[in-house]
Amino acid sequence: MPAHDDVAAGLVTLGGSAVQVVGETLTSYFPPPDDAARFGREAFVRLQALAGGTPLHVDWRWEQDQDWSIEWRRGLRPRRVGPFVVTPSWCKPEPLPGDHVITLDPEMAFGTGEHATTRGALRLLAEAVAPGDHVLDVGSGSGILAIAAAMLGAGHVLAAEADGDALENAGDNLRRNGVAGRVELVHALVDPDFLRRAGDGTFQVIVANVLSGVLRPLLTSFHSALAPGGRLILGGILQDESGSMLDAASAARFALCTEDVEDEWWGALLTR
Repeated sequence: MPAHDDVAAGLVTLGGSAVQVVGETLTSYFPPPDDAARFGREAFVRLQALAGGTPLHVDWRWEQDQDWSIEWRRGLRPRRVGPFVVTPSWCKPEPLPGDHVITLDPEMAFGTGEHATTRGALRLLAEAVAPGDHVLDVGSGSGILAIAAAMLGAGHVLAAEADGDALENAGDNLRRNGVAGRVELVHALVDPDFLRRAGDGTFQVIVANVLSGVLRPLLTSFHSALAPGGRLILGGILQDESGSMLDAASAARFALCTEDVEDEWWGALLTR
């Protein structure tokens, strides 16, 4: 669904804080514009151009300002995901022997364990990471996947995030979980130039839980950045996109190892 991904990216370009995907509906939140009606009209024109020939309906409404730090706390509870227990700091989980407890306060960054794509990436990480591995976390958000990789024994994790606010939140979460010494957090967009600078064969594991439209152009660069036998985890992909994503991954010389499916979301562990 290339148009779907392009429109989601367009919402972020227009200033949206994040994009929520429910079926064919994309929702984002924006700071209040000076002229909301004009902003809505201009947004429609720009997003329709990104959608190509796909019919597009744009609607907007005002949302009452709320204290989101309080709203997020409602309903957030410890959640078990594979060998991990993800918990906000205001809860006290009851882990079992061998559990990795990730204490996470999400604030405005994506990645709380409440979204199926995050849970899928956590499950696949548990299968992929070996002690001492060098891991790249693409678009680290809250830092949850970088924290998980460090807890699984990764020797070094490079966590790249382009959003400055998310970067600050991720840094807090790394320190809260005692892994800041093994996770290098960088303010950067992961693109072919970034991966080229990192060097060929640098990583044993790359995890990228982002939109499929972002992933496809990076597959060849991911292949180069991975060491022989390296593992690639892809997430943020709708089930009906899985076939085309596997075709693209195969063309980039990846082999499928494990699939993870939850709700309408699909993820995969691939080997170089």
